[in-house]
Amino acid sequence: MKKLFIFLFFANVCFANAQQKYYTENDIHYYDETTTKKDSYIESQCTLDIYFPENKKDFATIIWFHGGGLTKGKKQIPKALMDKGYAIVAVEYRLSPNVSAPAYIEDAAAAVSWVFNNIEKYGGNKKLIFVSGHSAGAYLGTIIVMDKSYLAKYSIDPMEIAGLISFSGQVITHFTIRKEQGIKSTQPTIDKYAPINFVRADTPPILLITGDREMELLGRYEENAYFLRMMKLNNNKEIQLYELQGFNHSGMAEPAYPLLLNEVEKISKKILERK
Repeated sequence: MKKLFIFLFFANVCFANAQQKYYTENDIHYYDETTTKKDSYIESQCTLDIYFPENKKDFATIIWFHGGGLTKGKKQIPKALMDKGYAIVAVEYRLSPNVSAPAYIEDAAAAVSWVFNNIEKYGGNKKLIFVSGHSAGAYLGTIIVMDKSYLAKYSIDPMEIAGLISFSGQVITHFTIRKEQGIKSTQPTIDKYAPINFVRADTPPILLITGDREMELLGRYEENAYFLRMMKLNNNKEIQLYELQGFNHSGMAEPAYPLLLNEVEKISKKILERK
């Protein structure tokens, strides 16, 4: 009887998810109208898509920043995150060499601000906003969480973010920013554009995920491992690191999505229980 109950429970959950309808709104400008209209590149590039469940309240939202080395890529809603009861916000941002740092970082902060200001209109919970992304996208999410100044412009404290889930992100200065500075990609630097420059105890929960250290891009695992260690030495108890053995930089995303979803579910439950 117990096994039958468990089977029926999960069958009902799957059926409910299958019955839930979702909508997508595309190409929403996340800067204010004045800023958007005065810069044609901002007007064409700084948009987001939002995918959200119909007639549902208090759902979590995952802000997804795409990868591409800060030089390429397009906003996308990962299929692995769809139909899970969450809103997904896919962000387009300005790219190098059309702009240089910190323009794309400022875009990331502006997009997060838009979500805080608007997600309740769609039924979402402002306390359940998660930031995630792959590679360059993970870098953008991490730098705006670690350097408080970007979100402070919008009167947002990074602690208001429910969680940061980074897929193979850089925590030293991003290699494209180093290129803009005339520094080669194999020469690591830590400056004001490096998330690791802002290690501290008070952050939202952070989940770092990388591919196999022997298959990753430019020492990405080791960067994150050092970041983890320095955060812990600064008494941060809200950070963890997973290494997905057997997966390279691009291939690590697929097995990382379930870890992201599990983190969103776990943290959301804790936050809602505090009510």
